[in-house]
Amino acid sequence: MSSNYLYTDLSGYYDLMCADINYHAQSYSVYRLHQLFGNGGDTHLDLACGTGPHIRHFIEFGYQSSGLDINQPMLEKARTRCPKAQFSLGDMCDFEVDEPLDLITCFLYSIHYSNGIEKLKQCIASAHKALKSGGVFCFNSVDKTRIDNNLFERHTAKHQSGLFTFSSAWHYDGEGDKQSLRLGITKTTEGITQSWDDEHPMVATSFKELTNILQPYFEVHILEHDYQKITPWDKASGNAIFVCVKA
Repeated sequence: MSSNYLYTDLSGYYDLMCADINYHAQSYSVYRLHQLFGNGGDTHLDLACGTGPHIRHFIEFGYQSSGLDINQPMLEKARTRCPKAQFSLGDMCDFEVDEPLDLITCFLYSIHYSNGIEKLKQCIASAHKALKSGGVFCFNSVDKTRIDNNLFERHTAKHQSGLFTFSSAWHYDGEGDKQSLRLGITKTTEGITQSWDDEHPMVATSFKELTNILQPYFEVHILEHDYQKITPWDKASGNAIFVCVKA
């Protein structure tokens, strides 16, 4: 099964896969961070925007928002959800903008879709180039040295076409710059169950390595992975929010 299977053929179920995510809380938290660390501007780009749920909230906050994603079916749904936003098909590891921006976001650990350290470096360089002075690049990340391969997330959602159970888990072999996101879907309709499994390759990095890549471009602030408050990272947890300010 191809690594893009779940994101293409099942793009119609993507919102169900993420049904337990509080998009408003995440978006509002980054809005507050931008007010605190940023330049006061209102132009925004969401990388790996998917079907656009975060963008909808940034528009409500008064931003001129746009989205970038590599998946056309996702973008078609995003355009329906957010008709006021601009959307582009493209790779977040190599993108350009027409005018410099005030805020670039990348939610749901999507920064790791940069498949390999060199691609990650290209993504960071592209974000830096696309921002105005004082602009903010904000994303969340997982530290490869703190991944527990035995942990996974699971939730169930009802849909008119059946009952869905979704699971996801990080997996890291312990060496190198590659990890994977393992995904599973089980759909039950009228007593018939179907299952899909996928493994998506992603870049693996420690927070120390990531900070070293970011610092030539940005002033870096690492915060606890808590969208309800603004707290410095405790240097122990394996998930964090990175707030990167362009000088």
